[in-house]
Amino acid sequence: MLALKQEQLFDEIDILPIDLKTKIVDKTLASITLLNSEIDKLWIKEANKRKQEIESNSSTLVDGDEVFKKISQRL
Repeated sequence: MLALKQEQLFDEIDILPIDLKTKIVDKTLASITLLNSEIDKLWIKEANKRKQEIESNSSTLVDGDEVFKKISQRL
């Protein structure tokens, strides 16, 4: 019986628009992922630092294709 309800749920999800599907995924992941506000704060701080470095031209940006080319050369 439970398997049938799961299949019905999956069938319903399949017909939803992508924006609702992504909300379901976000909420599902949030419900099973332990939240650590300290880690979140550190990531936000790091992201803001990098943004400031980019905006002030104090860091050198490298094109993604160039990065992958260098990686493949090393391997």
